[in-house]
Amino acid sequence: MALAVTAPDRDFCPPDARALVLIGPAGGSLWWDRIKAAPEWQDGAPDPVDRWSKRVLGGLAERFGGAALFPSDGPPWPPFFRWAQDSGRIWQSPVGMLVHADQGLWVSFRGALALPFAVSLPRAPNPCETCPGQPCRTTCPVSALSPRAYGTARCHAHLDRPEGRDCLTDGCRARRACPAGIGHARLAEQSAYHMSRFHR
Repeated sequence: MALAVTAPDRDFCPPDARALVLIGPAGGSLWWDRIKAAPEWQDGAPDPVDRWSKRVLGGLAERFGGAALFPSDGPPWPPFFRWAQDSGRIWQSPVGMLVHADQGLWVSFRGALALPFAVSLPRAPNPCETCPGQPCRTTCPVSALSPRAYGTARCHAHLDRPEGRDCLTDGCRARRACPAGIGHARLAEQSAYHMSRFHR
């Protein structure tokens, strides 16, 4: 599981919040198997992963007396990107995406818990600073990624072509190239699902 902790954002968190904990999936099959077994996946309704996240994280928030926040809440949209960078465990990578101290470019967040008690995690070194060659910079075949902008049109055009099929079925090549995240890669089935949601 990807975790990051930062100070509560008073524009989005309840007044009594003392910590904001960002929560995301781990790699491998455990998380994905739970999603596929969940009622939200089985009922055929839209957005099963978002609905599962809201049920599960909403339940955790209630259990701990806090509040659940989600990237889809808004407008105004919660600034998950900034919250992640404020945690001291996540940074903007050389290709613009967030990079996690342990999960590399595979990091993502399903939501956050604003909790009425303190939580802390140790700060960690930025893996990009010691990454040999930074292969994420040169792996995208259409150079769609940079710290300044994400060339979504180039990315979608590539995914429409036969040579973009492996990105659709196995996930973004830049993410797969990140040495820091090598042990947290998503299952091909999971990557294909999320890419199908992005490229439609």
